[in-house]
This record gives sequence, C-alpha cells and structure tokens, in this order.
Amino acid sequence: MRQLGAWVAGVCVGFWRACLVAAATMVIPAVWAGAMALGIWWGAANPWSWVAPVVLVCVGMLGLSRPVCRVVRHLVARWSGTVIPSGYRQPGPVTRLSTGYWWNGFSYERTGRDAVMDQKMRLRWSDPANWRDLRFTAIVAVSAGVVAAVPLAGVAAAALGFSGSGLAPHLVGVLGVVVAVAVSPYAWRPVEPVGVRFLRASAAMALADRVDQLTAQRADTTVAQAAEIRRIERDLHDGAQARLVALGLSLATAEKLMDTDPEQARALMREARVGAATSLTELRELVQGINPPVLNERGLIDAVRAFALDSPLEVTVDADVELRLDPPIESALYFGIAELVTNAVKHARANRGRITIAVDGTDILVEVEDDGRGGADVRGADGGLAGLRRRLTVFDGTLEITSPAGGPTRVRMMVPCASL
Repeated sequence: MRQLGAWVAGVCVGFWRACLVAAATMVIPAVWAGAMALGIWWGAANPWSWVAPVVLVCVGMLGLSRPVCRVVRHLVARWSGTVIPSGYRQPGPVTRLSTGYWWNGFSYERTGRDAVMDQKMRLRWSDPANWRDLRFTAIVAVSAGVVAAVPLAGVAAAALGFSGSGLAPHLVGVLGVVVAVAVSPYAWRPVEPVGVRFLRASAAMALADRVDQLTAQRADTTVAQAAEIRRIERDLHDGAQARLVALGLSLATAEKLMDTDPEQARALMREARVGAATSLTELRELVQGINPPVLNERGLIDAVRAFALDSPLEVTVDADVELRLDPPIESALYFGIAELVTNAVKHARANRGRITIAVDGTDILVEVEDDGRGGADVRGADGGLAGLRRRLTVFDGTLEITSPAGGPTRVRMMVPCASL
C-alpha cells in the first residue's frame, strides 16, 4: 500500500513538473504561433501585413528569452540541485566626476539615472549571453518542451476520447490516460541535461569573465599593497624613527655632559637605554603585524591559537588537522581570522567566539562564530568584509556571512589548495 501511495505521488508530482516545464519552454513557440495567426487574420493581400507579426516575434523573443532562461535555471536548481550559472555581464560602478557628469564605463551622462539606464541598455545589447538565451529557447522547445508536453497531450486525448461515444473514442481515451500516467514521472527530467548543456556560459564568456575578475583582483592587490606600504611608513615615522632620533640626541647630550656633569649624563644614558628597548619593541610589533613569526615557524593553526590567547574575546579554536600551507594562503587566512575576531569585539560586542579549521577534500574551511548582536553584512565596496572577500578572491576563495539581527554571526571562509 505504501509503494502504491509513493507511485501515485510520483505520478502527480511528475505531471505537475511536466506542466511547469511545458509552460516555461513553450512561451516562445506560443509567440510565433500568435504572430502567424495575426498574419493570417490580417490577410496576405495587405502589403504591410508582415510588419505586425515580425515586430511581435522580435519583441517577444528579446523580451521573454531571459525570463524563460531564469525560470529554467530555477526549476533545475530546485528539482535536481544543479546550479547553472547565468553568466550575464554585471554592471560596473557608476561614479560622479568632479565636472558634475556621471561615468558608467561607456559614456558620460548628466544625471546618475541616465548613466544607469544607458549602462543597462549597453550591457543588455552587448552581452553575448543574449544570443545564448535565444538559442536555448529554440533548442529547449523542440527537446525538453516537446517531451514535457506528452502528459498534457495524453490528458487532452483522454478528455476528447471519453467525451465521445463509441468504442474507438473510448479506446483513445484509455490510451491517453495510460500515456499520461506512464510518462509523467519522467517527462520533466530532460530539462536538466538540456539546460546544463546549452544554458551554461560558453568558453568565450567564461574566459571574458575570468579576465575581468583577474583585472579587478590585480587592481585590488595593487591598492592593498600601496595601503600597506603607507601604513608601514607611517608607523616607522611616528614610532620607531622618532624614538631613534630622540635616542641619538640623548646620546649626543650625554657625551657632552660626561666630563662636566656625570650624573646627568648617566641619567640620559638610562633614558636612552629605555628608549632603545621601546623602539625595539615597536619594531617587533611592526614586524609581527606584517608577518607574525609564529605563522612562519609553526603554521596557521598554532598562530591562530596564539592569537586566540591574546584576544580579549574568549575564543575556542577547533582544529583536528595539522596543516602547512603556502605562505600567502596562510597569511590571508590568518589576517582574515584576526579581522573577524576584532570585528566581533569592536562592533558586535561579543563575549565568546569559536574558530573552526577543517579540510574538505582540497579546500580549507575556516569558520568564525561569535555570540554578538549580529547584523554584519558586506556594505559598500570599501568595507572591511568587502576587502576580506576581495583578498580571498585572489586565491579563488569565497566568503559566506550569516548574521541575523540579534546574532549569532557565522562567517565561513573557503580557499582551495591543490597541495592538500
């Protein structure tokens, strides 16, 4: 009995999914059918009778191709778990110049609204994904769409057959029911392989997106390096350099007072010794800020544990693996963890935190969780979390944030590493 119920449920679910696939994939053929009907109704004698059908077909296909593809992606992802990337070109930032005009990457406009609208139109018409979508709507209609329409045709045949009288119409009705019931669990399934094969980004589109991504990463890396150099120069100028200059003045003064006032000279020497120790401490802290020695000597996990001991937050580190990664990856993950813990103390007002480091195949997974007030999000391109995401993108890493209002905040960093 349970198997019979599962079979009936499978038939019903399959029939419903086949109806959705047929409705989504047959929109463009319906536009063509409407255009042909309009041309026939208008009459071939009118020399302008072809204008309205052609306009209807062009507008309908261009306007409906992208929504149809989005619906197909959504259905495939929901039913099979296969995510098909859209591959559409993303708009760049629209910035206002000192002249008052707005630059959208293509042209200058007087207002920000005009710049955004012009950018959308140019991206839409120059995006090669439009031609891919148009091709897909034609392919999916004659492949997955036709198969998905079989259960509907069976139901229609059954309705017509049972509405008639006689043995032959009833046989047609029975045959229609058998076809609809037998095909329904499988009629919607071709939409997945067809979508994966023809709806994904082409090699040229993927290459163009990768070039744009690498260009943005190079710009971010250049900006980050310049900012780091300025920070080091500022710390040296305001800290160790000033103390070393004062140290030199104290030693010069002590040298002059050595014969006339030995006590004052000894006092200056003591001050110079304290200043030298302080300068050495500042230089060590500066070096640790650039690259902590424990990270080079003992690896990522021990460096994170040492950082957790010095953190004002009560942090628990869970790491059951021993890792030695490439130095750039270790540095990026270490400073990413340090930034997340600092944000939890500074902004989230957290009391406890947990850092989990694990290996998933060839990926390094780092999860930082705190019991703060939540609400963390990537706001703006200049925020700390946005910068952290860009730094991980250099290594093809990802950053996922879950931070509802009231907490807790959970941030997950994943970086692929082929050496594992």
